[in-house]
This record gives sequence, C-alpha cells and structure tokens, in this order.
Amino acid sequence: MFNLAQLKKGDRAIIESFEIESMPLKLLEMGCLPGNEVELIQYAPFLDPIYLKINGTHLAIRKETALLIEVTKIS
Repeated sequence: MFNLAQLKKGDRAIIESFEIESMPLKLLEMGCLPGNEVELIQYAPFLDPIYLKINGTHLAIRKETALLIEVTKIS
C-alpha cells in the first residue's frame, strides 16, 4: 500500500484509509473519501503542494497531509 505523496505524475489510485481526526474538513467535503479515485496531476516546485483530481474536482493539498492518506494504485 502507498500513501498519496508516493504517487508520480499521472498515477491514479483509490483512497483506502486515513485518520479522520487528522484530515481537514474541507478535503472531506471536496470528496477526499475512502473508495474515491484520485489522480495526481502535478507537484508544485519543491514538491509541495500536490495537485490532485478527485471526482472531477481539482485541488491542492500539502505534502504533510498527503502522507496520511493511504491509497492503492490503479494500473
């Protein structure tokens, strides 16, 4: 199993789990939930933040948050 920060540009994955207490409410509202597909669009300079596509929505999250989200890669 990987965490979201280990994905490479263009990789797609399914969100498996995370600690709900450590996740910002805004991410949960935007669809960052277990079972949803996520695609890594790109890394910003210095690899932080990370730009993602979740359920057709583009968003950026900090690398420290991405480390907490466990995913399974889709081949």
